[in-house]
Amino acid sequence: MEFGSEVDFKSVVFGAAFAATCVILGTMYNDMLYAFASIGFLYVGYRAKNIKMGAFLGAFASTPLIYLALDGKLGYIPDESKLIMVVAILFVGAFVGLVGAWARKSRDKAKVEYEKQQKIGKNKKKKNKEEPENENKGFLSKISKKNKEK
Repeated sequence: MEFGSEVDFKSVVFGAAFAATCVILGTMYNDMLYAFASIGFLYVGYRAKNIKMGAFLGAFASTPLIYLALDGKLGYIPDESKLIMVVAILFVGAFVGLVGAWARKSRDKAKVEYEKQQKIGKNKKKKNKEEPENENKGFLSKISKKNKEK
C-alpha cells in the first residue's frame, strides 16, 4: 500500500491554503474570520480515504498555521507557550480532519442505504391507472380540458 495513492494532494493544498488565508484575513480585518479556517480542514478530511487518514491529513494541513503562529502573525506568543501552541494547532487540525472524514463515511453509508431502499421498492410513487402520469392537475389544465370537450 503506497502512501501517495491514498492522498488527494490537491485537496490538502487547497484546504491548507484556505485555512491560512482565513487566518491572515482574520488578523488583518475581523476576528470572526478565524472560525472559517476550519472549513479548509473539514474539506481535507472529507476528501480523505478513511478516518485515520483524515485525521493525519488534517494535522498536516495545519502546518501553515503553525508557521504563522511561530512567525508572530497571530500575535505575540511567549517562548514558554510556543510548544503548547504548536500541539494545540496540530490537535485542532487533526480533530477537524477526523470530523470531515467521519462526515464523508456517514454520507456514503446514507447513499448506500438510499440505493438499497430504491431497489426494494420503498418510497416509490404508485401510478394511478385512471390518470396519465404527465398530466397537470392545475387550474389551467381543467380549463383546457373543458375547451377540448366543446
